[in-house]
Amino acid sequence: MEIVRTFDPVAEHEKTRTALGAAIPRLVRLLRDVPDLDAASGVPVWTMGDVGAHLAAVYLAYCSAVSPDASVEWDEVLPPGDGPFIERITAVNAKSISLLSGDERARLGDFVAERGETFLRATEGLAPDTPLSAPWYGQEFTLTLGAATGLMLSESLVHGLDIARGAGFPWPIGPDEARLVLGQSMPTMMPLVLDTRKALGVSIAFDLAVQGGPRLAVVIDGGTVTVTRDAPPRAYDCRITAAPTAFLLVSFRRTPVWKAIARGRIRAGGRRPWRALQLSKLIASP
Repeated sequence: MEIVRTFDPVAEHEKTRTALGAAIPRLVRLLRDVPDLDAASGVPVWTMGDVGAHLAAVYLAYCSAVSPDASVEWDEVLPPGDGPFIERITAVNAKSISLLSGDERARLGDFVAERGETFLRATEGLAPDTPLSAPWYGQEFTLTLGAATGLMLSESLVHGLDIARGAGFPWPIGPDEARLVLGQSMPTMMPLVLDTRKALGVSIAFDLAVQGGPRLAVVIDGGTVTVTRDAPPRAYDCRITAAPTAFLLVSFRRTPVWKAIARGRIRAGGRRPWRALQLSKLIASP
């Protein structure tokens, strides 16, 4: 079935690069202004320093995929073999907070600034479908540059919020930023984080309409999920209409879904609107 494309992937990728370029200095200032890196963050069991170290590891990883000067000996860092995705990424996340410690944590802002600038400089002018190696997701795993840039933006925004919540600082996430994250990263990440055990025997199609775009067809069937942007018309079981920032925060478990529904930020319709809550139960969060 032919995809009906109503967005320009090159133009959207450039907007994502611009948004990331604007988010990096915000994140750097936040890391430098945190009064106590050992204090609790918005992530259970992680301090603000832990979140900052994880972010630094994320920037190091993506920078290593585009710059030979930032190469990483992944065999010394990653778990052996290719286990289930959620187990692998959970182990990688746990390892990431130990990569920088002590005096290095005092310079987290400088580290993120340097790696972020390197990533944007090394990828300038490259097509969004340029493949990048991402061994932290799997030994032979590759991402497109567009997805990688969207994922870096999502990590910056969401974990910036975790740090800001711990420090009591404001950290707004604009709807345009959220739309870019959802459009650039969700089609890649949702199939990876499907809870295949819960999805066995489930057959359901969601029409996910983010206000102002993107629009995603999320089809779960036979223990797998496909996510298609701007798919041709078809019958859906449930249509979810969502404000972009609210859906981003619900997707990353930073806002309870009931709160977004109560505030009118997420609404369900279609033939089986009650199945909207099933989506959040089927998509896991490491």
